[in-house]
Amino acid sequence: MAEEEKKPTVKPFPLEVNGARGEVALWVGDVPLVIAATMSGLAAVSTRLECKSFQELFVRLSGVEAAATLAGLELLTVRGDRLSAISKLKLKHFSACAAAISEALSHHFDGEEGNDEAVAEAAA
Repeated sequence: MAEEEKKPTVKPFPLEVNGARGEVALWVGDVPLVIAATMSGLAAVSTRLECKSFQELFVRLSGVEAAATLAGLELLTVRGDRLSAISKLKLKHFSACAAAISEALSHHFDGEEGNDEAVAEAAA
């Protein structure tokens, strides 16, 4: 009798994620975080990393640079235990961090969809 193949169980993400606001779910080990590329967060990361342009900031954040990843986790986390995640951060987590940060950054370049009905109602 053949053993049944064990399917990996997918742990449900325990935090609320609002994709419309550019929030992105991220696991750092067993620590769930929600990150978002808010302007205040980006400004704080830019200041900490001493970036001279948005291009430099975005390149550093979307890469796997250690200082940028740590600053991103600390300053772009909007929900979750950022300090616990940082303490558990290992090199194997960097690609997931870079992907999540890149996804959060891309929210700024997506088309402005907005809620046309609410805008029309407010203008009336």
